[in-house]
Amino acid sequence: MLSKLQSIKDIWRYLGFSWVHQQNLVYVTCWEDPRLDRVALNLQADDTVVVITSAGCNALEYALDAPKQIYAIDVNPKQNALLELKIAAIRELDFEQFFQLFGRGRLEQFNEIYTQKLRSHLSLPSQGYWDKEGTKLFDSGRSFYFRGTTGNFAFAINYYIDRILKIRPSFDAILNAKTPEERQEIYQREIEPVFWKDYLYRFLNSDLVLWMLGVPAQQRQQMERYLDEGSIATFVRQRCENVFTRIPIQDNYFWRVFLNGEYSPDCCPQYLKEENFLRLKSGLVDPIQVENSTITNFLENCQARISRFVLLDHMDWLSQYNHEELQKEWQAILTRASEKTRILFRSGGFKVEYLDSVQVRYGGKDRFLPDLLMYNTELADQLHPRDRVQTYGSFYIADLVTA
Repeated sequence: MLSKLQSIKDIWRYLGFSWVHQQNLVYVTCWEDPRLDRVALNLQADDTVVVITSAGCNALEYALDAPKQIYAIDVNPKQNALLELKIAAIRELDFEQFFQLFGRGRLEQFNEIYTQKLRSHLSLPSQGYWDKEGTKLFDSGRSFYFRGTTGNFAFAINYYIDRILKIRPSFDAILNAKTPEERQEIYQREIEPVFWKDYLYRFLNSDLVLWMLGVPAQQRQQMERYLDEGSIATFVRQRCENVFTRIPIQDNYFWRVFLNGEYSPDCCPQYLKEENFLRLKSGLVDPIQVENSTITNFLENCQARISRFVLLDHMDWLSQYNHEELQKEWQAILTRASEKTRILFRSGGFKVEYLDSVQVRYGGKDRFLPDLLMYNTELADQLHPRDRVQTYGSFYIADLVTA
């Protein structure tokens, strides 16, 4: 891999991102809208799902549709430890404790509750992580949602809002506004003129910040290829304006937790609703199996047929320097795919032309990947504008062509 990097800068970015991603809990919440995914997946009782774990929120959401099996896979064991803790808490805690832990992001006497009720349900690597980090992350004042690398970024932005600009009332007003017109007026009058400083642009464009947000150099390059001004910060500004002035904000728990550090009972992921918590506790959580692995390695050692794949945006990570790995992954996907397989993925860029040259062996022939995928562009185009997150350039729903 290192031999394929083009410059010292590429090598620096690769090593820097790898260190940040391997040494830290990166995602404290998922940043892919499961409301779109559940429509696109159309999960049935006989479906078997592979999903990249991230923070585990969306695996729990898919479980509410009662598929046969969900494999949550991540190369970062800290992300898997988070999902394991959520599953253990669903099984052992009452709803009030569960919501304090993962709704409010803090729980008094966490260590006592963890030791007595949760620890025995975890794998050894996850026990090691929470033995060391649990109290600091859940019982030390700052919300869990202001922890991890993405949470630390959110904490920094909130510090900027509260202590430097002192415009918290303006953000509160937007979150409580009743109409898009009211939100747009507040944003344009009170936030936009003061928020987007030159030094904030430099901050958002820095490699370290992008690494904290889980954006490697490959994805940065993929995004910048399609940005008119070639600036990640400009893209972020445009998407923030869309979030705060155009799309509905009342149920946008992604940005509310980013700004508040906690969810509320009426604005939170579905797994944090009491009725859904009880459904998960009654058995819907049981089909989730957590695996520390790459997608490729897992599939090469898996015997099950997979009918649904949720690949998030991780193919962007392989797009520039890891073409061989990208090809191996798709070969593994096609080898384990069932006849009715559907694949969901996202990209930071507006196109994923890097898939055009992926060649695989299928049906006894060498084939180019685009010849094997039928994209449901109509449904993707309907769903993508309704995405509450608004951080991805494109969204794809692809069915495997078996004929």
